[in-house]
This record gives sequence, structure tokens and C-alpha cells, in this order.
Amino acid sequence: MKIRTWTAGLAALAFYAAPVAAQTNADAWSYDYNVKGVAFASDCCEPSCGYDDDCCGDDCCGDDACCGDPCCGDACGCGAGVGGGLLSDCCCMGALEGLSLASLMGLEDSALEIGGWTQLGYHSNTTFGSTAFDDLLAFNDLPDQVNLHQQWLYLAKAADGSNGFDVGGRIDVMYGTDAQKTQAFGNPGAGTRGFGTFDASLDHGYYGWAIPQLYGEVAMGDLSVIVGHFYTLVGYEVVPATGNFFYSHALTMFNSEPFTHTGVLATYSGLEAMTLYGGWTAGWDTGFDSLNSGSSFLGGFGADLADAVTLTYICTYGNFGWRDGGADDSYSHSVVISAGLTDNLEYVFQTDMVNTDDSAGVAYDTVGINQYLFYSLNDVVKLGGRAEWWKADGVSYNEVTGGVNVALLDNLVFRPEYRYDWSPGGDIDETTFGMDMILSY
Repeated sequence: MKIRTWTAGLAALAFYAAPVAAQTNADAWSYDYNVKGVAFASDCCEPSCGYDDDCCGDDCCGDDACCGDPCCGDACGCGAGVGGGLLSDCCCMGALEGLSLASLMGLEDSALEIGGWTQLGYHSNTTFGSTAFDDLLAFNDLPDQVNLHQQWLYLAKAADGSNGFDVGGRIDVMYGTDAQKTQAFGNPGAGTRGFGTFDASLDHGYYGWAIPQLYGEVAMGDLSVIVGHFYTLVGYEVVPATGNFFYSHALTMFNSEPFTHTGVLATYSGLEAMTLYGGWTAGWDTGFDSLNSGSSFLGGFGADLADAVTLTYICTYGNFGWRDGGADDSYSHSVVISAGLTDNLEYVFQTDMVNTDDSAGVAYDTVGINQYLFYSLNDVVKLGGRAEWWKADGVSYNEVTGGVNVALLDNLVFRPEYRYDWSPGGDIDETTFGMDMILSY
């Protein structure tokens, strides 16, 4: 296995930074990591005590009487979400968590949020879709070596409309082997995902830079609007490594969903148990330009169907740009249902469909079903399984993945997994072992 020496240096430096709060829905419309994966950066750890205080016990954050205690800080509920996530409910995790990027920069009490993560990973085989080393046809297309997948930094200010008009925004910057897959390849001349050349000024060798989010936000009351470049609402798995249980990605995520959009997106949360989304984008995966005059609707809704049961429907309609060759009547949707079966067991069902208008000579039709099962053994170890059926242009493919998330520290997670891909025709039959570590700060 090969690894660049500076990569190890980055990881070593990162150990001196502790976690800031995990991203939540306060980051504009961004991902609820207790639903779209797993959260593992604590919202409540401000340890300043020893282990002799009653509030520093295992149920530290679950006990309302401990709110405001110097051990727990002002926020409680580390174990929020189905199964309690991976977080330890005790907020006294040691001196490492006394530091953060925010504290180092003197921004602890600022409205600005700053943070990031470092993800290092290894996989024994290319993920389905990729057939050659560094062919850009999957996230994991660089087997048999240790890769710096994501060196991520973000700076954000959430617009809070609860007290009237407010403004905010966010910028994310990423370096690593995942960057080429998250650049604006839906722009003219940039090359589509795996079907062209990327902007050479951003890439060098296997590594590159990307700015997957750069947007401004305004909010008033229950309505917020973001304008700029932002992550898609489509799907269950996400680009940020901190938002997923598994190291590898589902077939639908890479092949049937956009990653980013540029445009305008409104979110309205004033209805009981329902959130509405709607906006316009310049197609799929564009920066501040568009290929083939991309122009499409992005929107849908999220609803609480019952206790611990949520439904999300998101669609895109119109001209996707690179994905449909500039046709005008393409459609895609993603439906995700998440259900907490017990306190420790969570089930997720997802189905995606893409139907492109072939009037421009580009026909691409896919449908898929993904199923996930997560079980929390305790606050440190969580087990997960994924089973997927995906059909593209009449050909079916399958994959199953089993993995474990181990919270070595409150902000350091180890994710080994084993994956098997196959197709009924027998042209795909491969197994892959992968593992990564993510240090958030």
C-alpha cells in the first residue's frame, strides 16, 4: 500500500483539533445526520470536570438535571435520534475534546460555524461502475492504496428567521480523491462524470480540489431561501463522509442522482409535521454555468408519518443538462422512508427512478430499491447492512454490504465493511473489503 507522507502529517495535525457540533437542519436545509446516515460529532461536549461528578456518568446527557452542568455544557441529548447514534452519552471524553477549530480561532461565541473532517480510507477493489484504476466511474476507484478521500473545511452562518429577517451563508472546500467526482462537471467543457476530462487547474494526479457548496441564505419566520451552489436534496446517501454509515456508496447514489445544483431553493417549515421544498436549478451538477442550457425544478416534501417514521419525496423535472443531453421533459424522483423499529433498530427504504427525455438523443432510464438496517449495540458500536437492486437501461445489478461503525473517540470513527456486487448475467461478480477512519473537528 502507498500513502503520501504529507497525508499522515495532516492526520496527525488534525488530532489536536476537537469536534464542533455536528451539522443539523439549522445549516440551511442541510442533512439531518440522524436520518441520512449517522452523526458522530457531539452537540453537548464541553468537558471541564473530572469523573467525580454525578453528571459525568453514562447518562450524563440524558438527565435533564445535568443540563447546564460544567461537564455537559448547556445542551443535553447526545443520544438523540433512532438508536442513539454512535455517541457516548457521557460528555467527559478527555482533554482532546477541549479544543476545536472554533475555539482555536476564538469563534466559540460567534454566529459563525467553522469545522471539517479528515477521511482516510483503503479498499481492496474498485466499486461497481469503475473498471480501471482512476477512471472516475465511482468514488472508490483507487484500490490497494491508502487514500485521503476528503480533507474538508466549512465556514457557515445559519440564517435564523425565528426572530424576524436574518441572513447567512455557507462555503465548503474539499481536497482529496473525491474532489474530481464532486466538481461542477455539468458545466460546458468540464466533462461529465466519467465521460470527459475535468478542469486540470483543479486536479493534479489522483487528487483535486472542489467547492461543493457556496451559497447565501435569507430567512424570515418559517421560510428560508438559499441562492448559489448547494448539495442536492435527492437521495439518502450524501457526499460528505460524515453523513453516511458506509464507506462505499450505493449504485443509485453515484449513477442515478445528482450531487450538487446551482440555483434557488426555498424551504418552508410552517406546516405541522411537514416541510416543503421548491426551487429552480441549472440542471444537474452545475457550477455557475450550465451545460446544454440546463433548467429544472427541484423540490418535494418531508413528512413525519408517525413516531420515529418519516417520509421524504424529492423530484427533479426539466432539462438536466449533461444527464439528458439538454432535453426538456426529463424526470427523476427519490422516495426515502425511515422507521425506528425499536430504540436500537432502524430500517430505511429508498427507491429512485430516472426517466430522461430522449429527444436529444441521450436515453437513460434507471430504477432502484435500497434497503438499510442499522442496530446500535451500545454507544460505541453500531452494525449496519445494505441490500440494493438497481436496473439501468434494462440491465439489473445487485449489491449487499455489511459494516460496523466504531466510535474510537467522540470525534473519531472507524468504518470497516465487506461488499459483494453481482449481476444475474454473471458479468459482475466481485467482493470488496474496505475501511476508513474519519476525524471530525
